[in-house]
Amino acid sequence: MQFNISYKRIWLVAYPIILGSVAQNIINVTDTAYLGRVGQVELGAAALGGMFYIVFIMLGLGFGTGTQIIIARRFGEGNHEAIGKSFNQAVYIMVPLAIISFLTFYFLTPFILRPLVASDNIYKATLAFLHYRMYGIFFAFGHIVFRSFYIGIATTRIITWSTLVLASVNVILNYILIFGKFGFPAMGIEGAALASTIAEIIALIYLIIYTWSKHYKKKYNLFEISGIDIQLLIRNLKLSGPIMLQNFLSLSVWFAFFLFIEKLGEQALAVSNIIRSIYIVLMIPVWGFAAAANSLVSYIIGLQKTDKVFTLIKRIIVLSFGGVFGFVLLSLAFPSFIISVYTNDQFLIDAAIPVLHIVNLGALALSIGFVFFNGVIGTGKTLISFSIEVTVLTIYLLYVYFSIHYFNAEVKEVWIAELVYGVFLIAFSWLYLKKGNWQRNSV
Repeated sequence: MQFNISYKRIWLVAYPIILGSVAQNIINVTDTAYLGRVGQVELGAAALGGMFYIVFIMLGLGFGTGTQIIIARRFGEGNHEAIGKSFNQAVYIMVPLAIISFLTFYFLTPFILRPLVASDNIYKATLAFLHYRMYGIFFAFGHIVFRSFYIGIATTRIITWSTLVLASVNVILNYILIFGKFGFPAMGIEGAALASTIAEIIALIYLIIYTWSKHYKKKYNLFEISGIDIQLLIRNLKLSGPIMLQNFLSLSVWFAFFLFIEKLGEQALAVSNIIRSIYIVLMIPVWGFAAAANSLVSYIIGLQKTDKVFTLIKRIIVLSFGGVFGFVLLSLAFPSFIISVYTNDQFLIDAAIPVLHIVNLGALALSIGFVFFNGVIGTGKTLISFSIEVTVLTIYLLYVYFSIHYFNAEVKEVWIAELVYGVFLIAFSWLYLKKGNWQRNSV
């Protein structure tokens, strides 16, 4: 394998993931923008329902990240047979994991949400949203398996195309189903959920057809039914388990963040959903470069070039910070215009502007922190990354809890938690990469 960690190489790995994130965020933006025209309750309920759904998606993404690290390591070693085996074993795990997640949605959602949501209107609207959204879990998990494979072998362009399919279908169906166009009934928040689920189905079908029709199936022996390899399964679970739990906890804490915000009122929750949508757009470059970080770190360790890991990470940080800084400049220049995309309520726009300024700082911190953190994950030391995440999340949650319950903070002050999270993530991840013993870790 040729060794190459140039800026161009990093960009070639990251940019299709970034473009895929752009398409994915079209879903987020259009859902929020459309529902912002329906009402504040629907806007807030979509935030809670969407976060609750993503909490379970993160379980699958955690396992997928572990699979991605293993595939990238085998790719660095030039072991094609092991790449296909890792892919096939991931399918065996993802199917029952999706079933368990769906059953949890189906049977336990009312019991989980009722004690947590203060507003009856938001509670009922959230249940209506999840009634259709829960079926997407099967197809989202399938998409994650393919994402892990293509990022692991540093062939990420297909992720862009599949996500463009996902976004295009979702945008069109959102318009039709939320507002009742072309003879369809106006379904409101339920239409947004149904549109996203159908889009996930079509995107997965696209990925399966593409992979089956290209040389990847034959080259890596994908979709081969050979039974469960216990040794590989244990290795994957040992690597993925901490990431799964870490992702689950991370999104659970963010879900808790929105539950705390909900206690401040329906308006505060509506503002926070708008900010959440903008925040995710600000983070678009970070997702791509973070994924490139854990994959390329694992890849160069497979090439036994551990002395180049910090050089790689520093270059990724330059690109990540620069990308986010561009978005932040636009956000600072046109805050009212950006927020007005999501709502025409001037009071909400005015309330959201100071929160947006705070989120800009949080995004800049995370453009560095996520790269360092994914560098830790890429080394295969996932128990360490789990420990870092738990520590930082504890600090984050304590800040949110005390700011609301003891200092009567306003919504803009609560959102400072994102900056707190980013700063501590940088500190702990950098410290481990600098001082920790990870150079000879095998996966």
